[in-house]
Amino acid sequence: MLKKQFLKTKPICKVTFSTSPELKAETVHLVGDFNNWSETETPMTRQKDGRFSITLELAKGQEYQFRYLVNRTEWHNDWEADKYVPNPYSGDNSVVSTHE
Repeated sequence: MLKKQFLKTKPICKVTFSTSPELKAETVHLVGDFNNWSETETPMTRQKDGRFSITLELAKGQEYQFRYLVNRTEWHNDWEADKYVPNPYSGDNSVVSTHE
């Protein structure tokens, strides 16, 4: 799930990335264009309801591809992403748009 907040004073969009509470996971990392597809750089935090989430400040007017890496072995998409694009490995990448 994606939640966006466009800042009026900066060219920034705060995007909160959240997994489904039904996802059974020990760890989840957010992996995408914004962190050079690092599988360790952006760990998500477990919430009380079982979801994992993180908020990033992303530049406005861009599109960013991403996926969730669950338990360091399973790739998951965000089924509420703005769109999806094929990736060269298997399946699709989720895309978040920061266009107002």
